[in-house]
Amino acid sequence: MTGAAWPGAGQAVLPGPARPDTRRAALVGPAWPIAALLVGYPVWWALGLGGLSVILLAVPMAAILWRRRPVRVPRGFGLWLLLLAGYALSALMLSEMPPDTYGELGAGRIIGYVMRLALYVSVLVVVLYLGNLTERELPQLRLVRMLGALFVTTVAGGLLGVLAPDFSFTSPVETLLPDWIGGNPFVQNLIHPTAAQTQKVLGYASPRPEAPFEWANAWGSNMSVLLIWFVVGWWVYGGRLRRALAVVLLGLAAVPVVYSLNRGLWIGLGLAALYVVVRVGGRTRAAVCAAAATGALVFALSPLSALVAQRLDNPHSNDIRAFTVSATLRAATRSPVIGFGNTRNAMGNHRTITTGKTSWCTGCGHPPLGSDGQLWLLVITQGFTGALLYVAFFLGAIRRHWADRSPIGLAGVLVMGLVLLYMFVYDGLVTPLILYLVSFALLWRNSP
Repeated sequence: MTGAAWPGAGQAVLPGPARPDTRRAALVGPAWPIAALLVGYPVWWALGLGGLSVILLAVPMAAILWRRRPVRVPRGFGLWLLLLAGYALSALMLSEMPPDTYGELGAGRIIGYVMRLALYVSVLVVVLYLGNLTERELPQLRLVRMLGALFVTTVAGGLLGVLAPDFSFTSPVETLLPDWIGGNPFVQNLIHPTAAQTQKVLGYASPRPEAPFEWANAWGSNMSVLLIWFVVGWWVYGGRLRRALAVVLLGLAAVPVVYSLNRGLWIGLGLAALYVVVRVGGRTRAAVCAAAATGALVFALSPLSALVAQRLDNPHSNDIRAFTVSATLRAATRSPVIGFGNTRNAMGNHRTITTGKTSWCTGCGHPPLGSDGQLWLLVITQGFTGALLYVAFFLGAIRRHWADRSPIGLAGVLVMGLVLLYMFVYDGLVTPLILYLVSFALLWRNSP
């Protein structure tokens, strides 16, 4: 494959640091909603809104779009509209029960459906909003560095999860919601800020960082995506000071990345490094290889390497994932075109047919179908049709932008590839899907 050079080796570069007027525009001009979402995310998390803040901020984004009609749309836009239409149609199946599942149509199932629909619509509004802002209103580098700011927040949240895993508090939103809404497990994960998620991954209680996101796996997915944009904004387009700070921050990030015990994240970072080596050329490729070799040596000599080895020797979730995926596929065959609108609880689990935890069977339970990856969630909620539309949307983005050899083009295509990898192991909702679509918008804005 032909190598591409990054800035400094014949590749065109973005303009330098934004002028004061463009910086002000990001705060008080039409770009303020995206700044509020990405840079202001810690505030939303503390309030108990977290990723749900995108629903609120989609309102001013939509208003800005309305005032500047006609609205430009990206290629592939129709696929996402079909995905939305299919999800709306799947509401007809909310009361149906596929084989080997149980439960009744209640408030929890309806709340989950409405929230997912609102999120799918909101992220579409975000894409259209970003694609219709001019370069003067929101420079590409400014948007990339907003994602970099969220990376810094993610590293801080990860370190909090490692150092103070029991940290949590009752958010203002949590105190205001009635129990019949706030008590829903899906909603509770979104509105109750916690530093870490404790699981018996290594045979004993192991805290896995999740702040400032909703789940430990969401933290892992978001960390890898944000790291890519952080490197572009702070290293590729950074001066000496930014690059020095980037090295420090990347070193700090390694600690929660390892303590997350997140194999999907580790695989994603490994494939990302391989992608960069293959697609860039010249001195950049040599520098990347040297940096990777140095980092691997330092890691191997550190205490963190023993923790990784221990995690690889304990494939804690393999049996659980195999059970839920097979049960999801069996259930989906009963409604292969439009799915069932929301998840369903399986009868029993991978260890027993007994349903529910008891004093004599703490390993019993009823895992929700579609809980082990966005692909499986789409299969149960929207059938195989919805899953195909989702895959086609991101595959189409890779195909259209593969020839973009700029740093933003290379990074955006890499993120689209990670989306297709992570859909097998990570749920896309809530915050990961926001970052996936913001990355898609960056690719679209980068097109001629």
